[in-house]
Amino acid sequence: MKAARTEAGRWLRQAESDLAFAELGAREGFPAQACFTSQQAAEKALKAIHYLSGERFVPGHSLVELLETAADPTGTLAQLLDSARQLDQYYIPTRYPNGLPGGIPAEIFTDSQAADAVNRARAFIEVARAAISGC
Repeated sequence: MKAARTEAGRWLRQAESDLAFAELGAREGFPAQACFTSQQAAEKALKAIHYLSGERFVPGHSLVELLETAADPTGTLAQLLDSARQLDQYYIPTRYPNGLPGGIPAEIFTDSQAADAVNRARAFIEVARAAISGC
């Protein structure tokens, strides 16, 4: 269990770093990048939970799918489903001009979307942090 907790901690620390960068992007006027990095922070927080349960390799990028396959003894992950659905929408369109029907991500995503994404990602990190510190 110590190795699993160590690996989970590594993923959580990176998730926290990604969240800090998303906060910076939101604050400095880079909403598309903040939305994408928020999705990444949430993904790494969920992967931390997977690693905590002893998994050795956690493929995939969909938060919804990662939630569906994560061990959730306390039932707290289910509360994140709506946020997972929202953040998953930021995985591709925030990065590539051809991920949108027109314009570019830097011109389409808004400050309010960035603020919302950061708050949603923060919830994933709080759940992961609680799971890791509770074992």
